[in-house]
Amino acid sequence: MQKHLVGQINNEEGKKKMSVKKVWFITGTSAGIGRELAEAALEKGYKVAATARKPEVLQDLAEKYPEAVLTLKMDVTNKKDIAEAINKTIERFGRIDVVVNNAGYGLLGAVEEPSDEQIRGQFETNVFGVINVVREALPILRRQKSGHIINVSSGLGFFAFPSYGYYSATKFAVQGLSEALAQEVAPLGIKVTIAEPGATKTDFIKGVVMPENVLPEDYPSTTNLFELFNSNQERQLSDPRRVAELLIEIAENENPPLHLPLGEDSYNAIQKQLDKISKEISEWRETSLATGYQTAAA
Repeated sequence: MQKHLVGQINNEEGKKKMSVKKVWFITGTSAGIGRELAEAALEKGYKVAATARKPEVLQDLAEKYPEAVLTLKMDVTNKKDIAEAINKTIERFGRIDVVVNNAGYGLLGAVEEPSDEQIRGQFETNVFGVINVVREALPILRRQKSGHIINVSSGLGFFAFPSYGYYSATKFAVQGLSEALAQEVAPLGIKVTIAEPGATKTDFIKGVVMPENVLPEDYPSTTNLFELFNSNQERQLSDPRRVAELLIEIAENENPPLHLPLGEDSYNAIQKQLDKISKEISEWRETSLATGYQTAAA
């Protein structure tokens, strides 16, 4: 991590509550939930550092909100990009209040099908991208003794589909990382929320990557899932603008949730998975407890 311009941060400003409009640092704002969140935050009068690999797609925001938005070129897999983006945000706005890790994409394929490069690329963006941003932002938030980190996971961070295991694995990793992070930074005045959207009407599905080594006879689930995704593009359940507005509401809440399912499909699927796990471990309770050392009395 590079040294930040933390000396420019005013601690008293960081401690102010609702009287000061928050500064948002959002990754993946070129489209989808990230773009909607940037727009919604700007419309409500917040300051926004909007990052994207191709910031030229954000030109309309820069023209519409010249004083309130800072558009930045940033690849979440590039630590130098991240450090420069955070430093520029501090130079411009003096602080960062909400960090949203939204950048990510999906990789289809049974465990055997994608290439090593595809698998590593999925983890580099979806997991290490989150880690990179969080680690660069934490010195700022710690100095302020305030802040809110929102990591966009997925309902698929709680359960998995066949032929979408690598995507789920990255989101499971984000869940575990975020749960630990929340406990670490709570004493420092920093909050953490894991956003778990279900199917949302964005272009996310268009960016899903197919595996290099498709084996349709052995793993028909890959082709079936790809066809299902394409057929469901017009029938997705959640409105990305409403998702964005809810995230803003959560960021202004004094006691935000750690886990936040977004959408009926996500909520119901997560609840079903929790019920399934509870039933399964209860049925095997005696077997599980039998692994303990036997006492002399026994």
